[in-house]
Amino acid sequence: MTELKNKEKDFAPSSWAINNSTTMYVIMALVLFLGIDFYFNMPREEYPEIKENIVFVSSIYPGNTAEDIEKLITEPLEDKLKSVNNIIEIKSSSKENLSLIIIEFDDGIGYTEAKLKVKDEVESAVASEDWPMFNNVKVDPNVFNMTFTEEMPIVNINISGDYSTEKLKEYSEILQDEIESLNEIKKVDISGALEKEVEIAVDIYKMMASKISFYDVMNSIQAGNISISAGNIKANDQRKTIRIIGEISSSSELENFVVKSSYNNSVLLKDIAEIKFKEKEVTTYAREKGKPVVMLVVKKRSGENTLRAVEKIRSIVEKNIENVFPKNLSVSIANDQSELTENQVTDLVNSIIFGVVIVVLVLLFFLGFKNALFVGIAIPMSMFMSIAILGAMGNTLNTMILFGLILGLGLLVDNAVVVVENVYRLMEKEGMNRIEATKKGISEIAFPIIISTATTVAAFIPLGLWPGRIGKFMVFFPITLSVVLCSSLLVAIFFNSVLVSRFMKIEDTNMPVKRIIRLTTILGIFGILFLILGFTIDNLESSRVYRFLGSLTIFVSINFWIYRLFLRKLANSFQSKFLPILDANYEKLLKIILVGKRPYFIILSTFLSLILAFMSFGKSVSSQRTSIEFFPDEDPRQIIVYVEYPEGTDISKTNRIAKLIEADINSIIYSDKYYDDTGINFMVQNNISQIGEGTENPDKELGGLQELPNRAKITTSFRDFKYRQGLSSREVRKEIQQVLKNKYPGVSIAVEKNQSGPPVGYPINIEITG
Repeated sequence: MTELKNKEKDFAPSSWAINNSTTMYVIMALVLFLGIDFYFNMPREEYPEIKENIVFVSSIYPGNTAEDIEKLITEPLEDKLKSVNNIIEIKSSSKENLSLIIIEFDDGIGYTEAKLKVKDEVESAVASEDWPMFNNVKVDPNVFNMTFTEEMPIVNINISGDYSTEKLKEYSEILQDEIESLNEIKKVDISGALEKEVEIAVDIYKMMASKISFYDVMNSIQAGNISISAGNIKANDQRKTIRIIGEISSSSELENFVVKSSYNNSVLLKDIAEIKFKEKEVTTYAREKGKPVVMLVVKKRSGENTLRAVEKIRSIVEKNIENVFPKNLSVSIANDQSELTENQVTDLVNSIIFGVVIVVLVLLFFLGFKNALFVGIAIPMSMFMSIAILGAMGNTLNTMILFGLILGLGLLVDNAVVVVENVYRLMEKEGMNRIEATKKGISEIAFPIIISTATTVAAFIPLGLWPGRIGKFMVFFPITLSVVLCSSLLVAIFFNSVLVSRFMKIEDTNMPVKRIIRLTTILGIFGILFLILGFTIDNLESSRVYRFLGSLTIFVSINFWIYRLFLRKLANSFQSKFLPILDANYEKLLKIILVGKRPYFIILSTFLSLILAFMSFGKSVSSQRTSIEFFPDEDPRQIIVYVEYPEGTDISKTNRIAKLIEADINSIIYSDKYYDDTGINFMVQNNISQIGEGTENPDKELGGLQELPNRAKITTSFRDFKYRQGLSSREVRKEIQQVLKNKYPGVSIAVEKNQSGPPVGYPINIEITG
């Protein structure tokens, strides 16, 4: 009768797992393999990919004022776009030579469909007869989407030396071509380089005398600078293609272009014009420590592995430094986003290992070493299952997912503790065997832990319903936590049930010394072999794997001896002496607080304390003693000084003020207090100044190398915190703010730091319409 009653109480899923233990061992091995595989192959990036229903329309019309751009391009496009459905808002900006329209759609339309609808309307506007033309060709607006991760540079490469800017650009183009050939890279922009152009300065009086118009000159150049096919010819039983090469390779070839010919008299281009090969008008400057530098800004494709991309980039740079570039050319890498991502992944692994150690250490005092391992195993198994599920969903290993995994680390152990402790209690108190105790123990707590997990997951659901850009950024956090908690539930019900039903023991038997010697020797040999492979293998990722496995096996073997020689005696003493005293005192406390009306008083006091805590927090926020911010104010990895003159300011004036501000900043960051005894600056990695192109704030506005002659950007990149000798980069930022405060009138100067999270715009944005 008792046996029948126990069978009726069995929780069917866990009973099936216990009865099919071999199948479950295979599933465990498969989960372990998939988790490790996804962990090492999931793309790693700093932030998750955010696909917004936002479409951009960019139109370049050289030689026109902002008013003309608005009248000829922006307004006609806006009139067409107003008829498109599902639009939330249309924003436009008309500047000299440039029109930019930003169209935001609601969630009722897909990412790709929104772009197609906009493209159709733009093509309709361009097809109209009054659409402006440039060089006999209609202005062609560019319709495109942008993702946050594709607009954030993953690394900057700075090239400097005692060479002309033109020569530095040649070296940078070598790197640009090789880096852009990588599958992970979207594009590489070059900043700080001067472009060359051919200037044809025509003499208007000579043109009039020869009865030549500007169109004659343009048509002559266009017709002469072209290569065309001339069919093919059959010779020696082979058919060969003939091509007439007409493209010019040097400016001198233009001199003999025939502009007009009549009565055997030809007017050549050199007869009516002066031809020069010269530098274009300066649109950008870049400097490092006051010396000219050419900078490559590298941006990766969405969803690609940042660590792998930067590793390949470093390999390309090192190869060219060794084999191609001259020895006195300085090539440095800055703003390496892979370092932060790698550190976050390392923190996750360390947290998992530390979590397992702490859990096993605490539980061995209550359940013994072997039984504590059952709970310890649940942590990596739950993590590997979560990573496998997240990877199969197409996610990358980014800040939000890593944050969710680390936070979930403290929650996932609860289910395993409940299962192991309940089975242990039934074996110890009621004398059941392992299988019977496991089936009954899990049947008693299965639904409570399922409900507990569901309520915890439900608490994070509101984060997934957050609207807008922040919502799309934050949704990865509740998804990750939900996956971790559900994985821990599955591990507890299925994996832990199988393990405890086969290996749990009440008595903590002493492992023979000979067996420990044999086991730790084997683990130590494997650990040393793994470490040797890790330090000798060339592949960086494989090297990390072997070093991790080597360190882990040696760590485990050492802990066997620590437990055998020290911890086991402490655990036995705790269970036999301290634990009974703790139980007795707890029982006395319960008897005191559960008498008469005391329980009502305790419940009321708890409720009032909660209300008081909310009131105190609200008062603290309203009095500004407690500040509220989306991400914590961490030590800056970069300090960026944005300099802006009114629009229309010439780049030479912006460059002059930038040099003065550079000197002020350099006097702080390169002061003697930031140098060690070896003469190395332990605080600052580099300081790069940009004027013109690439000076927009990517956290607040559209990225890209726009021509912004009225702006400058000075970026100070700091070394990792471990090298800073305990000094904070916050103090450096305060010093820079203080030295630049009210010093340069008539120019806007903002001292900012690198932003954590997605771009959310300025804190306060005032729009004036009318």
